[in-house]
Amino acid sequence: MTNKSRCLWVCVVVAFLFSPLSIRAADPLTLEDSVTIALKNSLVINIAKEGARGAQAKKREAMTGFLPKFKTSYSYTRLNEEPGFYFPGITGTISIPSSYMITGTINNHNWIIEASQPLFAGGGILATYQASKTGEDIALVEETAKSLDVVLDVKVAYYNILRAQRLRETARQSVEMLNAHRDVAHNFFTVGLIPKNDLLQSEVQLANGKQTLVKAQNAVELAKSRLNTLLKRNLLSPLEVVDILGYKPVSQSYEDCLENAAQHRPELKISELKARQAGYMVRQAQSEFFPAVSLVGNYARFGDTMSLSGTEYKKRESWQVMAVASWKFWEWGKTKFRVDAGRALENQAIDQAKELNDQIALEIKNAYLVLQESESQITVSQKVIEQAQENFRISEARYKERVARSTDVLDAQTLLTKAKSEYANALADYNISYARLQRAMGVIDR
Repeated sequence: MTNKSRCLWVCVVVAFLFSPLSIRAADPLTLEDSVTIALKNSLVINIAKEGARGAQAKKREAMTGFLPKFKTSYSYTRLNEEPGFYFPGITGTISIPSSYMITGTINNHNWIIEASQPLFAGGGILATYQASKTGEDIALVEETAKSLDVVLDVKVAYYNILRAQRLRETARQSVEMLNAHRDVAHNFFTVGLIPKNDLLQSEVQLANGKQTLVKAQNAVELAKSRLNTLLKRNLLSPLEVVDILGYKPVSQSYEDCLENAAQHRPELKISELKARQAGYMVRQAQSEFFPAVSLVGNYARFGDTMSLSGTEYKKRESWQVMAVASWKFWEWGKTKFRVDAGRALENQAIDQAKELNDQIALEIKNAYLVLQESESQITVSQKVIEQAQENFRISEARYKERVARSTDVLDAQTLLTKAKSEYANALADYNISYARLQRAMGVIDR
């Protein structure tokens, strides 16, 4: 083999290994691994984290309201003539003639540094900080809520894969049984024991079974694509999951679920924090009823050149400290209207929190009832499978003994396939319902 051929083969192998279309074997993903990967790669959670970072920055910005402020400015002014005034002179014992007295320079350079420290602002600075701090808490709790949503989406997608695989296996078994029955019917037709219509009937059922299998296979691929999307992987990436589709009774009562929701549901905490934040904003608006007091100090340098070395008319530096009080005592009710608007928002937030309590209680009730319904369906489906298997066994044996018709076997096989499908759906529905109940309680259980 030439060097050129070797290079070509290496390129082909590398392209195959790294191609998303390659069907390399992959280790099956557990539900815990799936949740971990989704939480790490989720853009929804990244958006929530950025919101938390922004809220933290706003809190730090509000914190600066307590601290002194410093600013500096530099200015240059050129006059059209030297400043001064006209002296009319003095007559009498001592005579001083009139003249024009110069008091400054044409070129004036000023540099000022100023420091100000708020002393009293009617509680507005504190209220603004508390509102921003509460906003940060809200953003952090919202991040938790988004994490719960991602966990639920992953669980639903994971269990839907297991559901689709169970249904695909049921469809495959159905095709095997239909194929075996068609073979028996063909042998009977060959020796003249059944009419051609019976053979055609078995072949039609077999064709329908194969079509159902194709649909089941497509459903599996679609379910895997959904999970790949949540994991932020290529849709065509190979994916296998660990089959954990089973039944574990839930011992929690409805009252226990409500108590867990009251303790852990992030939306309840968010509504409480929003009402508290609205209260702080009312206090911030009320602070404008009071005067603001601050301490201000500045240091200035002056000169007729950029060296700021002073002039013969003015010293080069000066400083001063002063207390400043300002009070907007009349703005035609502007502050009052701001306070009224803030109180309305606070009352709105309080009512929304109460309404949310009722909605969550209803959500938990619905999830709990659906869970119980799915649980009872599992028990029923197990009994139905036992009966359908026995019915199919008897019908098949009677058909081989020529004491039953082909339609009896096909009907029994259809009932058995339906029973297995209903059992798979019941298991998946139960696990998904339990995941939704956990989300309603605000609990992350992987």
